Order: sequence, then C-alpha cells, then structure tokens
Amino acid sequence: MSGKVARLQAIAQTITYKLPTPINYTEEPTGELFGAHVFSLPVMKERLPKHVYKSLLKTIKDGTPLDITTADAIASAMKAWAMEKGATHYGHIFYPLTGLTAEKNDSFYSPNDEGGVISEFSGETLIQQEPDGSSFPTGGIRMTHEARGYTAWDVTSPAYLMENPNGLTLTIPSAFVSWTGEALDKKTPLLRSMQALNKQAKRVLSLFGHEEISMVTATAGAEQEYFLIDRNFFLARPDLVNAGRTLFGAKPPKGQEFDDHYFGSINERVQACMYEFERELFKLGVPVKTRHNEVAPAQFEVAPVYENANVAADHQQLIMIVLQKVATKYGFACLLHEKPFAGINGSGKHVNFSMGNSTQGNLLDPGDTPHDNAQFLVFCAAVIRAVHKYATLLRASIASASNDHRLGANEAPPAIISIFLGDQLNDVFEQFKNNGGAKSSKPSGILTVGVDTLPPLPKHAGDRNRTSPFAFTGNKFEFRAVGSSQSIAGAMIVINTIVAESLDYVAGKLESADDLNAAIQSLLKEVMVEHGAVIFNGNGYSEEWHAEAAERGLPNLKTTPDSLPCYITEEAIDLFEKYEVLTKHELESVYEVSLEQYIMTVNVESNLAIKIAKTMIFPAAIRYQSELAMTCANLKAVGYEFDTNTLDKVTELIKLLQDSIADLEAAKMHEDEDALAHAKYVCDTILPAMLTVRQYADELEAFVADDLWPLPTYQEMLFIK
Repeated sequence: MSGKVARLQAIAQTITYKLPTPINYTEEPTGELFGAHVFSLPVMKERLPKHVYKSLLKTIKDGTPLDITTADAIASAMKAWAMEKGATHYGHIFYPLTGLTAEKNDSFYSPNDEGGVISEFSGETLIQQEPDGSSFPTGGIRMTHEARGYTAWDVTSPAYLMENPNGLTLTIPSAFVSWTGEALDKKTPLLRSMQALNKQAKRVLSLFGHEEISMVTATAGAEQEYFLIDRNFFLARPDLVNAGRTLFGAKPPKGQEFDDHYFGSINERVQACMYEFERELFKLGVPVKTRHNEVAPAQFEVAPVYENANVAADHQQLIMIVLQKVATKYGFACLLHEKPFAGINGSGKHVNFSMGNSTQGNLLDPGDTPHDNAQFLVFCAAVIRAVHKYATLLRASIASASNDHRLGANEAPPAIISIFLGDQLNDVFEQFKNNGGAKSSKPSGILTVGVDTLPPLPKHAGDRNRTSPFAFTGNKFEFRAVGSSQSIAGAMIVINTIVAESLDYVAGKLESADDLNAAIQSLLKEVMVEHGAVIFNGNGYSEEWHAEAAERGLPNLKTTPDSLPCYITEEAIDLFEKYEVLTKHELESVYEVSLEQYIMTVNVESNLAIKIAKTMIFPAAIRYQSELAMTCANLKAVGYEFDTNTLDKVTELIKLLQDSIADLEAAKMHEDEDALAHAKYVCDTILPAMLTVRQYADELEAFVADDLWPLPTYQEMLFIK
C-alpha cells in the first residue's frame, strides 16, 4: 500500500467516523455526578465514627499530625464504600521524579481456608505500601540494588475510584519515599513547601492583629492546553507515537494566521469528547469549569477552578490521564507535548497561584482600593521579591526538552522571568517607590460600547498581559511558563518555598518595628527599589525586551542545560534546607534526574529522526527521483526537450538529506561521562543536526508526488476531524 493510499484510508475512516452511543443526560445529570467517585468529606462524615471523622478533619483542615489509631476504622469504611460501588482492587498512586503517574494495584480478595475468598483492607495497608523502588529514577539517592521504597497515604488528597468498562479501582493518593525517608517524588516536597508557606504566612498575618488564623494554604488552578488529532493519522506517524511531537512536516498552506480557531465554534466530535471528559472528571471531584478552542488549529483548553495546591497537582495528573483515555474512545489522539507541530502555537499549562485560608480569605485579593490594603500589599510585595530573587529557580522548575521548544516563541512567555502587575497595582507600587507611600488607586470604571441595547460593562482598573511569565490577574498570579505535559508540582514547590522565604524576611522586618505602618511603607519602598526591575508591563515577545531585560540584570536561561544547574547552587541548597523542603541530597537527585530525562528525550528523538528519514522519507524521494528520471529519458528518446529543473532540485535535496543524516549519526557517536557537559552537547550539536535533517526532508515534501509521500501531512492532521 502506498503512502498516499494509507493516508486516504485514514481520511476516509475519519470522515465516516460514527460517534459512540450518546450519554443519557436525563438519567444521570452531570451536575449530580460531582464527587460521585470520591471518598469525600461528606462520605467520611456519613460512614466514619464521629471521633474518627473529627480527628481526620482536623488533620485535613489544620495540618495536625494524623492519629494512626484511627487508620483501621478509616480503612474499613473506605473499603466498604469502594466495594459497594463495585471496586475489586485498591492501589496507592504516586508521582515519581519523572513527573509521570505511577501506581501498584492489589485485590481486596484473599483466599481463605475453606476454598473461598475474603475481602481484606487494613489500616496498615491504607497507610503504607511497598512498590519496587529500583526502577524509578532517583538521581543517586538509592543504588539500583537497593530497591525498597514506600508509598505513604496522603490524607489531605481524597481517595477516589478509577473506572474502566470492567470495574473500578480504589485509588489512594500517596507520597513516595526511599527506605531512608528521602523524597523520590514530587508530592513529598510539595507538602513540605506548603507547610513552610503556612508557617511564614501566619507570622505575617499575626502582625495585622489577627488572633484567629486558620491554616494558610497555597492554591493553584492550571489551565490545560492540548491537541486532538484523528487517531488514524497519529498511528501513521512514528514520531508522534514515540516522541509526542512531529519531527518532520512542511508548513501547511493554511496555518493559524486567520485566528479563526481561537474561541471558535467547537467541532461536534470534539465537543462530544469534551462532554464525556468533563463528566468523568466531575465523578472524580475535579472542578473543571472552562472549555474552548485555542489559537492553533486542533488545539483546545480545559481549566478547573483553583483549589488546594496539593489536590490541584493530583487533579492535574488526573486531567491528563482522563483526557487521553476519553480521546481514544472518540477516535482521537490527545497530544500533551509542548510543541507537537512546528510553526504553530504550542501548549502550556498556565498555573494560577494564590494563598489564603478560611479566616482571612484570599491574601492576594487587593480589594477596590489596594493603596489602602496594607495586608495585601505586603503579601504582594513578598511575591515580587521572591520572583526577582529566585527567578532562576522558577525557570529551572519548568525546564524540559519539550518545553524548550515553546519558551520564547510567539505563543509562550520568554525564558526571562518577569512580573506583570497591571496599571493599577503598578501605579500603587510606584507611589511607594517614589514617595514612600501611596495615596490613591486608579479606579475601575464603566465601559460604554455605544449600543443602547447592550448593558454597561464594569471596566477593570487595568488590562491583562498575555506575554508575561508571571502575571497578576486580579486576585492571583498566573505562572504561564509551565509546560502542558508537566506536573505542576515542580513549579508549586519552588513558588511556595521562595514566597515562604520572602514572608519570613517580611515578618522579620516588621516584627522588630516600633511603628508598623511606617515599617510597612519602608518595606514596600525597599522591595520596589531592590526588586522592581522584575516588573515589566510591556510586550514580553519583543526583541527589545530581551535587550532591556539584560540591562536590568534579569537572567535569560534559554535552555534546560542552562537552567538546571540553578537547583544545586549554594543559594538554592541553603533555601530549600532552611525551610525543610528538600535536602542537598534530594536537590541533587532532582537535578540529576532532570538532566537524565533531557538527554534521553533528545536521544530518542534523534534515533527517530534518523530512522524515519532513512526508511520512509529517503525511499519516497528516491522513487520520485526515479520516476522523474525515467520520464525525462522517455521524452528525450522521442525528441521532446524536458525541463530537468525539478529533477535536479530533487536530486540535490536527496544528496543534502543523505549528508545531513550522516552528520547526525556521526554527532550521536559522542559520549561524555559528565551529564551536564553531555546535555549541553546534545543541546548545541544534536538538536541543530536534527533540524538540518528536517529542513531537507520538509523541502522534499514540497516536491515529491503526493501519492508517494509516506507521512500524514500537517494540512491533514490539523484540519481533518
């Protein structure tokens, strides 16, 4: 079967695709499903003994240590609830340093002496399991032959039931640690960072006269971007199957230049997929709120309401899992790679960050007159100071081979970490910088659009900036540089820790002051003078900003090998150890695993590039060259002069393709025992060599007869659904 026949078959299958049997929304309204598969607080209250529930609630709400004596009662109630729903297995789910999701499942049932089975699930089993830790990357924390690792029940993130057509599994969110107690995952340091933030935030709140202060929690809500393409095209692209992105593909005649996909009408098949996806997430208690078409063709977004950062991180992993599972049911492949298609927008995961509690509310809510809201200004100033002082750590937290393709492109913030405050807040902080105090805030207003039948619209005091990596968006900050396939835990660990350090600094300054108001004004001026360089309200995509940022002394770490060493600087080690988030050994582990992941990712991609170029693209080009040459010879034999420009160009490109493949193969022969040196070589030599192979392959796509081209093209993958 020729390449074109295979593609036509894929197109035909796409066009004739029939949607699955529609969901009966009358029998099961979506609104009534929320949390149906979650061992939630209402379920616990109903099923647990009163004293057990109160003890558990205190741990969840106040962060008090878990009373181990209640574990058996909780396990019994959890098992009964799960089995009544139809569960047969349970498993602890955890999040290794790779950023992926891992789990080990066991049956509730065990054989008895009478030839039957009994169901078992004890408190000891609930609290701890022992998966084999030897096959997970540890960055040197454990030797390969030292395999013991423990999962520990995270009581603050509710257990839930994962459903498939043949049953349900009780899934228990867990931390993953080594036999020595060191973190082998992203959840453990995330929980530690939230403890640190709570402690320092309470110190600051007490300075404002609050006597009743509940636990301060970091909150997060991540806007997930993704692509949906027909699964037939996906399976015909070895690069998508194995690397998650296209390593070859010429620019289509039409891209995203019309801006006709962004917020456009959603394709029926896509919308049907979205409905089921949202219903499945509702069952799991994930508060998804928004869906829409994104900028690039075939790109979409889903966004949840923001919640406790630890739960939000768990929910983000669920969102990615459920997206891919439901997409397959509707004949799609869901692509979570940051840059699956060259030349059009990639995908991010914008993380909305704030902090607050039940007694003081959202601590980053400025109110209507932020110049009078000293508490807000202090917390906001702490964030400004943290982002400026630890910008390199923020950059390292979102570093990966896949995100490097996106950062700095037109759809993503640059690798330069800066803050957008907006006109109103920028004006208030400038007043403190220049005058030592602020006397006014730019007011909100009413927007009149000149149509009598349209209502007057409330107008915010400032516009938004979609090019800023760290933007204030009304009552929270939005960290827009996180990659679409990444766990948000890495970014949240850094944000929580650096803000905790800043709040510690702020509290130290204000606790020793005789005049609190004067000390606050002095502090705000100090922050603006020393850290105001990080505030930029202009176009972060412009070349001018890169030059200006350099003048301001802002770091511009463009690649993963540039940024990862920031994890193991003396400053970073002191920071994370001081707040008991990560030890030096654990930081080195994060660094080593991240480097290893980067090198392996590019290695797989370069292997794929060579294989596809040699076994698919080169043969297609040779066949076309042969056809052209034969045609030229036949015409010449009958006395017809045939223009050989096309044949000459194809021949030239084939030679250039062969040479570039050979150069890439030679480049891959390099070895270096030093991981960072090898990562830099991969970045500076292997990736450019891959791009050269792609350049000639993509040029050939414009010449080779369509019936010979073996790969589904961009114009097919992006626009046929």
